[in-house]
Amino acid sequence: MTVTLPIDPHADPSRRAWLPCPNCDWGRSACVECHSDRNCRAHWQYLLSNQATRVNLQCPGCTTLWSTDTRNR
Repeated sequence: MTVTLPIDPHADPSRRAWLPCPNCDWGRSACVECHSDRNCRAHWQYLLSNQATRVNLQCPGCTTLWSTDTRNR
């Protein structure tokens, strides 16, 4: 069973992160722009909040919520 979450009410499209979604791999596609040194216009995540290098994200494609430490990237 797949549960679809709503987009967080505090999500702001102007606060973005370009990390691939761990659930649907949104942003890890064969998109030419994703594989360039530029930020893709289509494959981004909502940056909900951060504390230093830890970011809280939500995928606009599958609505998955997750956190990651960008220091490890």
